[in-house]
Amino acid sequence: MANRRMFSKNITETDIFLDMPMSTQCLYFHLNMSADDDGFIGNAKTIKRMVGASDDDFKLLMAKEFIIPFESGVVVIKDWKIHNYIRSDRYNSTVYTKEKKQLKQNENGQYELGMTSGIPTVDTGKDRLGKDRLGKDRKDTMSGKPDGVSIPYQVIISYLNEKAGKKFKVVTKHKDLIKARWNEGQRLEDFQTVIDNMSANWKGVTFSNGTSAEKYLQPSTLFGSKFEEYRNQTPDNKPTKPTNELDWE
Repeated sequence: MANRRMFSKNITETDIFLDMPMSTQCLYFHLNMSADDDGFIGNAKTIKRMVGASDDDFKLLMAKEFIIPFESGVVVIKDWKIHNYIRSDRYNSTVYTKEKKQLKQNENGQYELGMTSGIPTVDTGKDRLGKDRLGKDRKDTMSGKPDGVSIPYQVIISYLNEKAGKKFKVVTKHKDLIKARWNEGQRLEDFQTVIDNMSANWKGVTFSNGTSAEKYLQPSTLFGSKFEEYRNQTPDNKPTKPTNELDWE
């Protein structure tokens, strides 16, 4: 299991997260830090006691759907795949295979229950914390309406923005490119590999005419016809003075 964890501001800087008590937010961060490489935690109650959190903090994370509980006592971080990308050579699959089989990933890369038998429910006695509204808020925050295909558009674009320092949005032309590659068999890890490779290769590179290669760190270039070529590039193979700008398009 990795010793470092990442957190996406798309989750931790939303109103629904920041409206929770600080003790609840603290518990969420500690649960993330203790999760395995698939986002599962087998000793959540122990962590709750260690950080001085209350049962209400734990129930609030469940009610607001930041964590998903199982009858076994195991919990999983719902937005784990949004927070963390772990390279395949460092990834260790969870030991909680029974619980993992009960999950599926939605179009945003979030975990959802694929079957509900044996899953405990939470009732805090406070109008269920507006659970229906909370679920709607989370979907609105992440990506908008699903299009019937489980493609993590928002996760991919957010990852590109973080790596390239951009502010791209999930618009139709970007979704079309991502969907085309997805239909070819590419998956989230492949998109992240392309972004990692080309960010390493193109940042700080300038063409002979003075144009920065970083302008090509955009969906129309990365997710186009050269996707497979970019996926197989070595991330430290950085040219110093590329002469033919058109070859990069």
